[in-house]
Amino acid sequence: MNSPVLVTGGAGYIGSHTVRLLAAEGRKVIVLDNLVYGHRDAIVDDGVELVIGEIGDKDLLRDLFARHGFGAVVHFAAYAFVGESVTDPLKYYRNNTAEPLALLEVMQEFSCKIFVFSSTCATYGVPESIPISESNPQQPINPYGRSKLMLEWILSDCDRAWGLRSACLRYFNASGSSSDGLIGEDHEPETHLIPRVLMAVSGEISHVDVFGTDYPTPDGTGVRDYIHVDDLATAHAKALDHLASGGDSLCCNLGTGVGVSVKEVIAAVEEITGKKVPVRYGPRRAGDPPELLADPRFAAERLGWVARHRDVREMVRSAWTWLSGPRGGRYSS
Repeated sequence: MNSPVLVTGGAGYIGSHTVRLLAAEGRKVIVLDNLVYGHRDAIVDDGVELVIGEIGDKDLLRDLFARHGFGAVVHFAAYAFVGESVTDPLKYYRNNTAEPLALLEVMQEFSCKIFVFSSTCATYGVPESIPISESNPQQPINPYGRSKLMLEWILSDCDRAWGLRSACLRYFNASGSSSDGLIGEDHEPETHLIPRVLMAVSGEISHVDVFGTDYPTPDGTGVRDYIHVDDLATAHAKALDHLASGGDSLCCNLGTGVGVSVKEVIAAVEEITGKKVPVRYGPRRAGDPPELLADPRFAAERLGWVARHRDVREMVRSAWTWLSGPRGGRYSS
């Protein structure tokens, strides 16, 4: 597709990796980000314009659409802390569900009918079966997952009403950093397991907490499906191509189908860094299922997408390159 692409939240973790890939493919990319959680220096390509603003600002959106004539939108802008969504649900429903309505209204005004949505496996809630396929009932158990599911419903309604075609990409556990170590995962606070284990190794935090050692899993700790951020970026590019070539709207899981336990992540960090991880073991955390594992076959069938990085050690190695390099330098300066 030759028309410019608007990427909302493109200065964030997954967004910035996707922006780099789209730019490398020769696409014209404009990033809209309020920099609440995004980082200006995550936009590393000279040809990418960063606009600082809100996705709910219709005047700004109209100006951007009038100037650039976007052919598609890739939407990452969202809050994504599950615990915070429970204590402050309105913040999540406003930002993740209500604010995108302005974006969709402006897209309708300018006849832009391609939308790639950063969704989540949290829309499934506690799965009925493992691995999780797209036919699994969507019964989210927290406001974060509900806020994302509501937008999926809205996109489906817009498809029926005015022909908006969308790809809802339901991620599992995003991990890793760019292959050159230039950009990576930089959340505040950081809640994801792999960076927290690496932060414990580097001394940035005193230890990593492991919640539950008595799950019905091979080593008693929770099992998750970790997907490399570069693979997620590739999936977004393929989703854009699918829709631009006239493909129908779809929703699909993005994962490897490979389960990795908490203890296996810790072992991988120790192998890669050569350092012992300080660990504190505790009881299970309420609401954490023993295992979350994707069935990624539908993405392969419809998008031609298969995760290239399937070994968690690859993800740990790239994350360590970032954390001990550019990110570590930022925090030590």
